[in-house]
Parts: sequence; structure tokens; C-alpha cells
Amino acid sequence: MEDFTQDDLAAAFAEHRQRLRAIAEKRLNPILLKRMDHEDVLSETYVNAAKRLDYFAARDDVPVYYKLRTVLLQTLADIERRNLKAQGRDAYREVQEATTEAGEPGVPAIGDMPADITSPVSRVDRDERHAILRNALAAMPENDRAILVMRHFDGMGNAECAAVLGIDQKAASMRYVRALERLQQKLTEVSCFRKN
Repeated sequence: MEDFTQDDLAAAFAEHRQRLRAIAEKRLNPILLKRMDHEDVLSETYVNAAKRLDYFAARDDVPVYYKLRTVLLQTLADIERRNLKAQGRDAYREVQEATTEAGEPGVPAIGDMPADITSPVSRVDRDERHAILRNALAAMPENDRAILVMRHFDGMGNAECAAVLGIDQKAASMRYVRALERLQQKLTEVSCFRKN
């Protein structure tokens, strides 16, 4: 195990800051934007990462970006738990009530109403598929999971993945294709993902 210092963390965080911010922008619950912005999330992520330098020193085969991403997602979960699931001051209660021009309570404007409401059956079906996909990804080796997550969830291209992984583009492409094939194999074992 090699030492991972505060300076190493600062350099890695600076290198991957834009990617991490993009994830924060995509994942932060919009209701929380009344209390914080994406830079607040990044700051808290950095503080949490600094407390876990031993995590960054372990497992040299896992890219530092992937470890930073994991800390970011854990930070987002903690932020949501503190602000949305707490019994105290709930962020959902801070939704502003619609008012008329005279400042009296009124009916919300059409633009403020949900445009698309998922039916309970569709939501259950979607949640079941997501759970199957999460379990299949969790069962995969770390390298396979990392390349799939970067390509599909973080929206990174092959060149970006290669740079983060420290390998050439052809190797990154081959790793991605193999990981995708292994994931597909795992998913076809489950009936809802079988090809008709």
C-alpha cells in the first residue's frame, strides 16, 4: 500500500473536478438547490475524502476518479438523508405556495404542476429492473463496473475513460466491450432482460 497524501488528493480532485461537478448537477435533488449549490456538494465531498486517505491508498487497481466518485455519491446520500428524510426542518415543506397577483393563496400555475406522473405499476416495474441492474453491476469485478459506470452513468467517452484509467484508448474500448458482454450475460439470466 502506497501513501496517499493531502497533496495527492488535491491534485486528483482538481483533475476530476469538472466530472465530479457534472455528477453532482445530475444527481442532487433539485429541491435542495434552495439550501445549497453544487459547489457546496463538492466542498463537502472534498472534506469527506480528506478524512479517508487510507481508502485512496488501498486498492491500486481502482482508479482514483472512481474512488472520488464513490465518496461524492456517499456525500450526496448523506446530504439527502440530512435534509429530506429528517423529521426536523424538511426541505419539501419549503415549496412556495402559489399566490394570486394580489398576494393571496391561489391555484398553482400549469407550469408548476408535474408534467408526467408515473403510474404505481410502472414505478414498481422500473424499480424492480433497477434493482436487478444494480445487483448485476455489484456482482461484477471492480474494473468492469468502473468502466461501465464511467461510460453509462457519468457520460464519459472512450478517450476520457482511457485517461482516467491510465490506459490507451484501444485497451479501454476492449475493456468496455468485454464488461458490457459480461453484464449482458448476467442480465439475460433474468427473464425481464431476455431478448424476445
